[in-house]
Amino acid sequence: MKDYSIINKLKDQNIINDQLLICINKLTLEDLIAIKLELSTNLLNNRLYGLDIWNKMDSITKEALLKFSLSVTKTKADASRFLGITQQNFNRICKTYKVFENEIN
Repeated sequence: MKDYSIINKLKDQNIINDQLLICINKLTLEDLIAIKLELSTNLLNNRLYGLDIWNKMDSITKEALLKFSLSVTKTKADASRFLGITQQNFNRICKTYKVFENEIN
């Protein structure tokens, strides 16, 4: 597995920088999620009509945990153990969330 770091990936794409990371580090996860949701709805007059956000949060947080596990471990096997799931289930989940879609082998 290539070195996978969501921070490095976003830095390489010039989406985030060290100054932003310092600011993010001062926030709670709950505040960060709330800010992202608020920003996402600014163009919609703070409405998310038709988006079942309460039920979608499970999927959103699982994808974040998947990306985090890959960022803090060295192998896919380590990431699956970190999450407490089987390697087979881990591979299935990676395909579901298209985590390695842009990776060149």
